[in-house]
Amino acid sequence: MKRFLISLTMCAVFAATAMAQDASSAPATKEDVERYLSVTHSHEMMNQMMAAMAKPMRQMVHEQYLKDKDKLPADFEERTNKSMDDMFKNFPWDEIMQAMVPVYQKHLTKGDVDALVAFYSSPTGEKMLREMPAIMGEAMQSMMPIMQKYMATVKDHIDQETAEALKESEKKVN
Repeated sequence: MKRFLISLTMCAVFAATAMAQDASSAPATKEDVERYLSVTHSHEMMNQMMAAMAKPMRQMVHEQYLKDKDKLPADFEERTNKSMDDMFKNFPWDEIMQAMVPVYQKHLTKGDVDALVAFYSSPTGEKMLREMPAIMGEAMQSMMPIMQKYMATVKDHIDQETAEALKESEKKVN
């Protein structure tokens, strides 16, 4: 009888372990992902990151205005900044968040989401969430000169290719 009870107990433990593994390896549900997005304060974080990114973007607009102010209208900088503010304010965050849910579901299991929720509920995870907007804003600011230089190089390359293509077209016509 003891062997039977021990065997039954062992089977129950193995079954419970298997069921727990199946639950954690199950696909994440919409509710799981929404819980993750809520714990990570995704909506607020996006707003904070946009606000942090707005600063270097405003600086870029200001520099562009100073560079070409003799060719631009006097209210160019003000209008451009207002346009950027309106763009950020009217950005469809809720729709974007809902569009992201199936992507998270595709790549994460319920166990993955549970682990992420546990991490972002921890002191280190909470710190990461607090610091992320500043990190992203500062990263954008440090990347901006590199990006501007690279984009100027790309523009020059495209201009050169366009000029060469136009020359070739003229030769074919003549």
